[in-house]
Amino acid sequence: MTVVDPAMVKRAVSAAALGNAMEWFDFGVYSYIAVTLGHVFFPSGNPTAQLLSTFGAFAAAFLVRPIGGMVFGPLGDRIGRQKILAITMIMMAAGTFAIGLIPSYASIGVGAPILLLVARLVQGFSTGGEYGGASTFIAEYAPDKKRGFLGSWLEFGTLAGYVGGAGLVTLMTALLSTDALNSWGWRIPFLIAGPMGIIGLYLRMRLEETPAFAQLEREARTKEKERREAEKRIGIREMIFGQWRSMLLCVGLVLVFNVTDYMLLSYMPSYLTSELKYDETHGLLVVLAVMVLMMGVQPLAGRLTDRFGRRPVIGAGCVGFLVLSVPALLLIRQGSLAAIALGMAALGLLLVTFTSAMPSTLPALFPTKVRYGSLSIGFNISVSLFGGTTPLVVTALIGATGNKMMPAYYMMAAAVIGGIAVLLMSESAGKPLPGSPPAVETEAEAQELREAARRPATAGSAA
Repeated sequence: MTVVDPAMVKRAVSAAALGNAMEWFDFGVYSYIAVTLGHVFFPSGNPTAQLLSTFGAFAAAFLVRPIGGMVFGPLGDRIGRQKILAITMIMMAAGTFAIGLIPSYASIGVGAPILLLVARLVQGFSTGGEYGGASTFIAEYAPDKKRGFLGSWLEFGTLAGYVGGAGLVTLMTALLSTDALNSWGWRIPFLIAGPMGIIGLYLRMRLEETPAFAQLEREARTKEKERREAEKRIGIREMIFGQWRSMLLCVGLVLVFNVTDYMLLSYMPSYLTSELKYDETHGLLVVLAVMVLMMGVQPLAGRLTDRFGRRPVIGAGCVGFLVLSVPALLLIRQGSLAAIALGMAALGLLLVTFTSAMPSTLPALFPTKVRYGSLSIGFNISVSLFGGTTPLVVTALIGATGNKMMPAYYMMAAAVIGGIAVLLMSESAGKPLPGSPPAVETEAEAQELREAARRPATAGSAA
């Protein structure tokens, strides 16, 4: 039985969410300025070809994420998760800062898109070590009855990063002319990421230096010594094939989570601009407002997963995307500000069912001895194959078919796969993680559980 210190857990959650916010600020900036990057790095007379090239570089970062997970996962077991999370944050900020320094295609020719691709690969490699470590860390130290609520703050950090990236790009778009934005303005959001990375690292290190957080880290090392000895004998084969059912469930859940996530938060700004010819600034403002709405609902939805369970919440999201994707996109295509806002808000609220539940659901799929490695591998494989490629695939489908409803059909297909995973998964809300003892928030709660465990034994003896 583990009695956690609530203040200690809050500090751990804050550090993990901060890192997530920093990393997804970097990704968000790239996503929201994709149309401009197409003009700068991939000159072509065809806007669709430009957008395809830009999202191709975006998707390339996700192809190296599994490699990052395989490298950083074992390192996190040896030298500490927080140290690895700090390293990944530095690499992400450095990669983003470097993008802001790359000359345009007009200046150096084909070298420009090559350098852009290298910077994106650095970003993708570093992100491979982030989510699995952060979600596992929070899940293992959260009390069983609050794991959903505390885990939801990890994706709150993601949304905060997206809001920061979208807000900055929107400001640049509103203040600068198209020529100025294409000439030098696009660099500003990327260059800001450098100082922000330093500030974020400083704040995280300050969190680690507090006595309570330092004690947590010492206890974590002590508890993980025996675990690491066992994990040394566990290879990649055991992490994947020894947990094949949980791995498939993880891939299915992450698929619906990330396809809908990247569709709404990364692809939709470009869809509104390039496919529907909607005003770029207005489109970004709508997406920004939707993300702020999601941030407000996120912790409440996390509490719902603790009260009613992860399966009902995720299942409701899958049904919602299956039924409402087409009506929502038809509203968006109607073109008025009110219709676009309503359609985007509907998709955003459905997405919250995933962002609030997944950080507590995914770690519970695996036992302690393989949790970090298996989750990192399954998560990054699914994100690489299905999540990060969503903008590229949907843009290509629209270009090939001319059907601008493809985003809705793609989300519906993902919802079917996610729904199957929900039907096959076990409920984990309010239960200890597999291979871990019960975790409670107070000594009184621990005493209640001990007494409850003794009652059946006492009754059996009396009989």
